Amino acid sequence: MARDIRELFKDDNVSNEKMPKNHQDRFLEKLDKALPEKRKSKFHWMQIAASVVVLLGFGFGAYHYFQPEEPIKVATTNPVETKTLGDVSPGLKKVEDYYLASINLELSKMEYTPETKDVFDGYLVQLDELDKEYKRLSLELTESGPSELTVNALIDNLKFRLNLLYRLRSQLNELNASEDNLEEVKQSI
Repeated sequence: MARDIRELFKDDNVSNEKMPKNHQDRFLEKLDKALPEKRKSKFHWMQIAASVVVLLGFGFGAYHYFQPEEPIKVATTNPVETKTLGDVSPGLKKVEDYYLASINLELSKMEYTPETKDVFDGYLVQLDELDKEYKRLSLELTESGPSELTVNALIDNLKFRLNLLYRLRSQLNELNASEDNLEEVKQSI
């Protein structure tokens, strides 16, 4: 049966002998023989390195995953300096300046109202298409040099834009006149 260690000391059956001087050294030797210390291998360092690589990979992935999305930027080179009619000759510069000034003047005279919104927006879409075509023609003028066809197409584009604004102005005048007539009829009733 198991006995309490305190009882053993009371009974004085335990001898008070001292251990030999090199008892601890012999004990450690026997312990090393029974349980040899495992040597660290190269694989241990590889495991640590692999763990570090995996943690860095997860960190990098998490960093990019939780970043707010930025719009995709289209890689562009330096913008090409496009030529205008003014670069071809001074006479054409006067023509271009005349049409552009007339177009801007007509646009500044236009009054945008909620009643004329649909008409106005339809014309603005057409003007935008003509402006895109003008830019394409200017790029063609830059790349292939001035030709009679390109110069005439650029001038025609400016004429179309100005004529389109004249038609818009006349339609807006007609709408305003019909609204004024409607107001007079309402007031007379």
